[in-house]
Order: sequence, then structure tokens, then C-alpha cells
Amino acid sequence: MSGTVPTAAPVLPIRGRLRPLGLDQVRITGGFWAERQSINAAATLPHIEHWLERAGWIGNFDLAVQGDLSRDRRGREFSDSEIYKFLEAMAWEIGRTGDAELESRFRAIVRRVAAAQQADGYVNTRFGRPGQAPRWSDLEWGHELYCVGHLLQAAVARARTRPGADDGLFEVARRAADNVCETFGPDGIDGLCGHPEIETALVEFARVTGDDRYLTQAALFVDRRGHGRLSDVEFGREYFQDERPVREATVLRGHAVRANYLAAGVADVAVELKDASLLDAVRTQWSNGVARRTYVTGGQGSRHQDEAFGEDWVLPPDRAYSETCAGVGSVMLAWRLLLADGDPRYADLIERTLFNVVSTSPSADGRSFFYTNTLHRRELGTLPDADRPSLRAAASLRAPWFEVSCCPTNVARTLASLSAYVATSDDEGLQLHQYLPGTVEHRLPDGRDLCVSIATDYPHGEQVRVRIESDDDRPWSLSLRVPGWAAQGATLTVDGDTRPVGPGFATESRTWRRGDEIVLSLPMTPRFTYPDARIDTVRGCVAVEHGPLVLALESVDVPGVETVDELRVDTSQPPRLVHGRVTVRCRRVHSRDHDWPYRADAVESAPVVGEDLDEVALVEYHDWANRGPSTMRVWLPTAR
Repeated sequence: MSGTVPTAAPVLPIRGRLRPLGLDQVRITGGFWAERQSINAAATLPHIEHWLERAGWIGNFDLAVQGDLSRDRRGREFSDSEIYKFLEAMAWEIGRTGDAELESRFRAIVRRVAAAQQADGYVNTRFGRPGQAPRWSDLEWGHELYCVGHLLQAAVARARTRPGADDGLFEVARRAADNVCETFGPDGIDGLCGHPEIETALVEFARVTGDDRYLTQAALFVDRRGHGRLSDVEFGREYFQDERPVREATVLRGHAVRANYLAAGVADVAVELKDASLLDAVRTQWSNGVARRTYVTGGQGSRHQDEAFGEDWVLPPDRAYSETCAGVGSVMLAWRLLLADGDPRYADLIERTLFNVVSTSPSADGRSFFYTNTLHRRELGTLPDADRPSLRAAASLRAPWFEVSCCPTNVARTLASLSAYVATSDDEGLQLHQYLPGTVEHRLPDGRDLCVSIATDYPHGEQVRVRIESDDDRPWSLSLRVPGWAAQGATLTVDGDTRPVGPGFATESRTWRRGDEIVLSLPMTPRFTYPDARIDTVRGCVAVEHGPLVLALESVDVPGVETVDELRVDTSQPPRLVHGRVTVRCRRVHSRDHDWPYRADAVESAPVVGEDLDEVALVEYHDWANRGPSTMRVWLPTAR
């Protein structure tokens, strides 16, 4: 490991348009995200640890030492990865708060993992021991390299938050990474993993260690993808993104988590190797994926059978898979592209996805989760069994645990490291991408120390007030992102001078003095959002947004209405903010029953219009299903 103190951030490219600031430089002190970080620390992390122990997934490492794995191992083939993601979340949380009790628990789990590592560095509880399948015998589904990837990312988090820690995790990860390079290097197995993840992990491990062997191996995995090295499966090789080379792909496709993880790793390789054409390919895939295959919430993946992207414009709200982990992967990818290019469009999608996918998964108490994030619930949900893991998409309400429980650990590590996705720097100054109460500190390359504080009630309040907390005798620039949804009405005020600003960066360069303020005002009037006409399943519908938040109509807010499908929104009256909640005017309709659901007469087939309902309150989408079983929809049919 390098002797210098690293920035405490998940992604630290050595080049790019922007440089990330980490947990040591950005502090979230209040508001929406501070509350969620607090719940994550106090409730979600202990909840995850309880279930990892109860399900026996941590205990698998003990069984490996005892020699009992072939008989008693529990969990799916990838369950090791959940322990590693949990360790990563713990590492970021310890770096954020210095929690001594969490530090003790972290070390105890690391000891159990380390004890199970084999002499050559291989560590996995599903393969390679007596009575188990051989190592690397199922690259399509085995997830061995995937698990190593999450082990490396946990070690990177630990190295950057506690450099030189003597817990042993980094040594375990280094030996595992060396084993991968030896096994899959140019003279080894000419293969790759069915679930991308190892690529970005190896690049970040190379950045931590300064050892280019890991970068070289990541690049080799990227080059092997798309040449049919994986066996065909019922979903086709597109499921693994193995049907065409990375450089030839033009859109995100296949399994949505795999697609985002792969693209993130490809972006990392491209940046480190200064491979412009490879980075261009990822930009194109991202742009087309966002323009044609992404839900209004930022969610991605519309097919349940293979957890995958559908074709262009195939975005059914009631069949949205929109896996929470795909949202996390989307944030990972967009952040890397933002650092590479500096284009605020990437931060726009990060904001949308954080508020409307990542924050939607956990319940208000942080102890149950959505695996998938539908945009339309037609029937009342059923409470899952609190004592049994749920099937991935079977629970219609948030479940405490899943047989495949990748989403809780993914949410936990994202929330614990969230400070690292807020701000960046360049040689000229600071850029603020996400808005929350907090402080940002940074030292410019020339040695000048910058500090700003942020006061805001975002995402509900319209003002973001940034105060300069440092003195300087030379100019530097402060850039504030104006979201794409704020195309009209945003203003920037400096020294009493107010000017309109449009989407992108609003930048002010000057010699700042302690106490100077810059205020970004964003139009927080609730608004209707209309879909592209090519999205067949929501034609004739509107969504309602309030700032960066997507809203939903939930049946608990409409007494006497059995299902929200009975309502049509009246778009002649815009959404209104009434006593802190956004409301719309609706009409109730009653559908006729027939012995055949198709008619020759349009009038006869139309529903019967009933009473008008004024001021029907909407719920912020991330809060839906926190009040018990309900029906819900984001896309609202319009009244004729």
C-alpha cells in the first residue's frame, strides 16, 4: 500500500476531468440523506449482520475451517459476496463515524473470512473443497470471480478509511487477487465471469496498490467479453453481455446489474489506459440506455424472467423489475463517467436514481427492503413472513430478507459511502453535484485550502445556500449543478445580483472571502411529466414530479376507493402543493363488465365517469408502502 493518506472514496481514477472528494472531505450534517445514513448505521447494518448469521452465510467460513462445507453449507453460490459487501459497508461507516463497537465487529468477521482462505490465496465456500465442485468449473453461474471482486472492494474501502489497519483484510484480498491473476492471466484459463464485478474491483485494487498487474488482468477480462467464451444459456449470451465485444455494443442490455457493473469496469479500464475508443463505447451505451431503456424513477430493467433490460421503449410500469442493485450499479457507472467527462447529465441521473430507487428500497425503519421497484401495484400487497427469507420478487411489500439478498447489502454500502458522491474538484476549484446540508473541504494542487458550508432543505426547499468558510487572496471557481428538470426558473444569486441559469453548471469564479454566499434557487413547483409516445404501456398517462422526486398515487390516500386504477387525473388543473403535500384533481371511473373485453363501439367500451375528487394527495415514491398494504401507480391515466 502507498504511504500517502488516500482520499476515502470508492473510486479514485488517476486521470479524468474531475477528481472525487471523499468521506474525509465531505460531511453530511442534516436533512434527507443524513437521516438515511443514521438509520443505515443504527438499524440496517445490525439487521444485515443478524440475517447473515441466522442464514448461516457467515458461518460457511467457519465450516470451511472445520471441513464440514460439503454437508452443511447454506445459501446460494454467491452468498460469500454478501459478507464482503457487508464488510465494505462497515468499512465506510467506520470511516464516516469512527464507531468503535462496529470496528470490533468488523475485525471479528474478517478473522473468520481469513481463516477460510486457502494456502494459494483462493477463498470461496461453494467450490474447491472435498465433496464440492472444482474451482472455476462453472464460470457462467458460479460467481467465484464476482465474489473475489466484492472482497477486493471491501479491502479498498478499508485501505482508504483506515490505511495500514492490522485487521488482515487487505492481505486476504491481495492474496486472492494474486490468485486470480495467476489463474486467469495470459498463460492461464482463457475465461471470464458470468457476472461482471471483478473488472472494476481489480482496477480499484491496482489504484490502491500501485501494482499494474491487476489493471492488466481487468483489461484482459474486458477484452475477452463478447467472444462466446461463456456457454450459451436459456436467456442467450446477451444475459452475460457476452454476445458481442464491448467496443461494438451500442446500448446497455442483458441482465441490468451485470450490464452496469461491466460498463463501470470498462470505464475504469478505459480511463486508466487512456483508451478513448473504449470510453466512447461506454458513453454510447449509457446514453442510449438512459434515453430508451430507463424508467422515470431512474430504475433499469423491465424483464422479470432474466432481470434484464427490455428492448427500446419497453418500459411497462406494472412489470417493472427495476432491481435495487441495478440502481446501485447505475450510480456506480454514472459517477465514473462524470469523473471522466465532467458532464452534469451524469449527476442528474445519479440524483434521480438515489432519490427514487436506492432510497425506495429500505423501509422507514431500515429493516426491510424492496428487491424490485414496481411503478404500478394493481392489488393490495401482502405482508411477508418476518421469520423466513422471501423469494426475490415475490414479496409485494418490503421484506426483511431474501433467499438472494444482494439488495440490502448494496443499499448499505451505498448509503455509508454517500458522501463520496457529492462533490468533486479540479485545478480551478470545487463542483457541487448533490445538494444536502453539510461541509466540503479541499486543498487545491497549489496548496490553498478551500472550505464551504451548505444549508438547504433540498429536495423539498428551493434554495441551496453555499457559504464560503475560508479566506483566499486569489480567485477560484465554485460550480453548482442546475438539474435538467429545472430547465426554467432557476436563478443564481451572488452579492445581491440574481441571474437566470439553465441546466448544467452555474459557475462563479472570483476571489472569495469568508462569509461570502452564493444561492441557487430551483423551481419547486410540482409538475406533470409526459412520456415519449413510443412507450406504449404509458401512452395517455402522466407522472407527477416535485423537484427531483417522483410521486405516486397510493390507495391509502383515497378513502373509499378500492384501487387507484379507478382514478383518472385531470391535467387541466396543474398539481398543487397543499399543506406540504402535492395534490392533483382526479375523476373516478367505473368500468363496464362484458362477456368479451373488446368492443366495436368506442363509447360503449369507455368507462363510466363518476364523481370529481379534488386535492387527491400523492406520496413521494420512495415512501410508498410504508403505511401497510396498498395499490399504487406512478403513471396516471388522464381524464378525457
